[in-house]
Amino acid sequence: MTATDGGTGKRPRSIWLAERPRPRRKADQPAGLDLDKIVAASVRLLDAEGLAKFSMRRLAAELGVTAMSVYWYVDTKDDLLELAVDAVAGELTVPDTSDDGADWRDQLRVLAVGYRDTLLRHPWAARLLGEFINVGPQASAFSNATVRVMHRTGLTPEQISGALAAVFHFVYGFSTVRALHEARCRAAGISLDDYFAQIAAVLSDRPELAEALELSDGTAYAGGGNALDTLDRDFTFALDLQIAGIEAMRDGGGA
Repeated sequence: MTATDGGTGKRPRSIWLAERPRPRRKADQPAGLDLDKIVAASVRLLDAEGLAKFSMRRLAAELGVTAMSVYWYVDTKDDLLELAVDAVAGELTVPDTSDDGADWRDQLRVLAVGYRDTLLRHPWAARLLGEFINVGPQASAFSNATVRVMHRTGLTPEQISGALAAVFHFVYGFSTVRALHEARCRAAGISLDDYFAQIAAVLSDRPELAEALELSDGTAYAGGGNALDTLDRDFTFALDLQIAGIEAMRDGGGA
């Protein structure tokens, strides 16, 4: 099915939906420059400085070329960002979905944990995943793997899309919030443990939040324990809940 843009019937603009002739190097083009190197440099720059500071001029300086040299390979900055986000999708772990003996639960965990880790390594990608249609080859390979694994759960075809949303929207949200916390800590020059401890100290003076703090007693959220251990534990348990929910729906435990 072809994606359309609202009610216009037009396909959304995407570098993956457009045909662009392969560039041929001119005599004045920098030797050794190619699209793969440009995309790799873009990912490095986005990791180091974030999406807000990314520009074609900054990228060109990083590559030691002129901005026009970069535009010889892509038409717009958005095209390059699409290429960059698909490049990091290539880091996602994809299990062998042809193995009929594999446990779908284990494979779903591999997919979910890989998705989380990739978003944490490249926090700028989260926003782009919401802005682009992500039909590049790497993103498509991951998407196809998630569908194949979900088909093996025993859910009906009508239930599968909702199950995929439950799992991967959860992973997206969890990872995005954690990445924002980590970015704030880096900007402030403090550890994640100190960040949670400071929040807990402020909230301890709010009697209306006493129940929430008591529930979090002994965890990083209440100023105790290790922040990363707490986050990993909560992620694992929440993912187990998603898997248990899939099993319950499959077995007729839900409407």
